[in-house]
Order: sequence, then C-alpha cells, then structure tokens
Amino acid sequence: MAKIKTIGVLTSGGDAPGMNAAIRAVTRSGICNGFNVKGIYRGYDGLIEDEVKPFTTENVSGIIMQGGTILKTARSKAFMTKEGRDQAYETLKKEEIDALVVIGGNGSLTGAMEFARDYDLCCIGLPGTIDNDLYGTDTTIGYDTTLNTIVDCVDRIRDTAQSHQRIFFVEVMGRDAGFLAQNSAIASGAEAAIIPEDSTDVDQLAKFMERGIRKSKKSCIVIVSESPKCGAMYYAERVRKEFPEFDVRVSILGYLQRGGRPSAHDRILASRTGVAAVEAIIQGQRNIMVGQRNNEIVYVPLSEAIRSDKPFDKKLIKVLDELSI
Repeated sequence: MAKIKTIGVLTSGGDAPGMNAAIRAVTRSGICNGFNVKGIYRGYDGLIEDEVKPFTTENVSGIIMQGGTILKTARSKAFMTKEGRDQAYETLKKEEIDALVVIGGNGSLTGAMEFARDYDLCCIGLPGTIDNDLYGTDTTIGYDTTLNTIVDCVDRIRDTAQSHQRIFFVEVMGRDAGFLAQNSAIASGAEAAIIPEDSTDVDQLAKFMERGIRKSKKSCIVIVSESPKCGAMYYAERVRKEFPEFDVRVSILGYLQRGGRPSAHDRILASRTGVAAVEAIIQGQRNIMVGQRNNEIVYVPLSEAIRSDKPFDKKLIKVLDELSI
C-alpha cells in the first residue's frame, strides 16, 4: 500500500454546528503528523470540479466557534453517478490526495463508502449531522447544539402558549429519527412528542388528547418530528376538526435549528473525532466512521454506520409520559 502523504477534507450534505471544529481538527492534526492537507470546497461537487485548496493552520484559525462550514457544502447529484465519481477520482489524482475525510451524515457517508469501494481509496467519515441518526456513535456533531436551540425556542413559545391558553405544535428536524423531538420535549417540559419510533397502530394524537389536555391543561406544547405526510400542520388540522374547542397554533422551526455557535459538547466531539480520523489514517485503517461511545473513541465500518438502525431508547417515551401529567 502506497504511503499516504496528503489528506483531503470536505463537508457534505446539510450543515451542522461543529463542522468547522472538525475541519480545524483534521487540518491541524494532519499537519502536526507530517501530512499535507487540502480543503475541498462545496462537498462532492467541489471534488468533481476541482475546487481544492492547500490548507495551513492559518486557514482554520478562529473557526472553532463558528456555525456552518467554511468549506461550504452541497448535496451532489452528479456524485451519485459513476461518471461523477470518475471525475472526482481524477481530481484526487491531480491533487495527489491519498486519503479523504468526509464530514457529513448518512447520504454523505454512503457516498464515501461507494467511492472507497469503486477506487480502492482510504475514506474516513466523521458523523456530522444534527439528526443523530448514525449508528455506532452516541451523538453526532451538531446534535447537541441543535437540541439546545430547539429547547430555547420552545421556552419562548411556551410564554405565548400559556398567555393565550393555546396548543402549540412545534415541528423539528430529524428526518426519520425522533432523537431531537423526544429529547427536546423532555428538556423543555413539553406535554408530548410525536416521533417515528413510536408509530404503532395506536393513534399518537388521540392518545395524547385523552391522557392530558382535555382533563386539566389549558395550554400545552407538542413536539413533532418533521414528516411530509404527518408533520405539525397535519396534527394541528386534526385538532381543529376533532376538538374545535381548542385554540391551535403551529411553529415550524425549520432552518433556524441548523445555525448558531456550536456548543462545548459539539466542539469537543468534533475535535476528538477529527484527531482520531488522522490517527486512523496513520494506523492504516480504511473506510470507517469515527464515533464516540461511552466517552471513548470508536471506529465503525462505514457500512454499519449507514445501514444499521440506531437504537432508540423507548424508556424516554415513558419518561415524558410520566412527567407531562
């Protein structure tokens, strides 16, 4: 196996607070260990179009506290094609990049796995997604910051809900995972969370209405995981039709959740996993995601990280149920 001399780093998919801290960690740890480091702009699209720049420690000075990503990001349709990946590989050869660190979520790490398989490359993934849906790591980069942002927003919405005796349905991100909704509901004292992991034959809305609001509460907050079919608007309309006596409002937090300064937790997680990505390259590891479990760094095969369902602790549902009476 040829000696690795140059590491490329990119961010892909949705931005997440802490991505800059990860870029900084990979860059500085790489340079500290004798590697050349190159930043790739606009994710896989930038790799295809050769938007690559040599990075020094100065390139990443003063970014650990910034949200977003200085490398910019994109969801690349071109990279999903063999032709696009061929072009990206030509850029790697031209730029003499021997190993690629990809900071992103499920789709981004899927792209890294396919890229590594097609061209026998060293690809290392860092879990950069607010959804916290990657298997093999307790939390993902950006999740903690987003959770705190949601709680802050819900605290403010609570003031209006109580003042006007309203039911507020607050829609949060999370894609197919309910980690953000369930934990923000617990942290903000919400009365209920409607999440994918609790979708059984039992009607979650009916269960909630029977349990609490109709008996004692004049106002309440319900956190809803985003869904094209059953989001916050869907449940609000149902309440208006089935329980017209209640005053209902909807707040969709949307992209507000993605921005902002990363929390200390996300900065530390990004820094630790970024350094560990370089360590993995030194050790000769390939095609793994760097995660953190029980406060220890772990290396998880990319295939497991993206294809295995992350366990959801159903006890959290019981916690919220008991505390929201």
